[in-house]
Amino acid sequence: MHIEHFSRRLEVETDVSDVAAAPEGLVLVDARSPEAYAAGHLPGAISLPHATIDEEAVAALPDGPLVAYCWGPACNGAVKACLRLAELGRPAKEMLGGFEYWQRDGHPVEAR
Repeated sequence: MHIEHFSRRLEVETDVSDVAAAPEGLVLVDARSPEAYAAGHLPGAISLPHATIDEEAVAALPDGPLVAYCWGPACNGAVKACLRLAELGRPAKEMLGGFEYWQRDGHPVEAR
């Protein structure tokens, strides 16, 4: 009963600590606006605003497990991105806490 619920959540959610500790190979998808991405993003993240995700964008993504994030807990852009990615055949996990908690925890940030 509860075991199934929490197991299912872990199939589609991850957090800042897990992403920071993950081995190479994660494909990080920044689901925020291009302006927010330019101001700062996770190292190596790909800018892919959730509203722009289409077959062509998904085909251009590198192989590997996808993790999407948006601004923070009050933003559902990562959920929208994960839904669209899954609809197009590339399931992804949402990074809980988003960019806000990534910065708050003191992880490195890139800017353009």
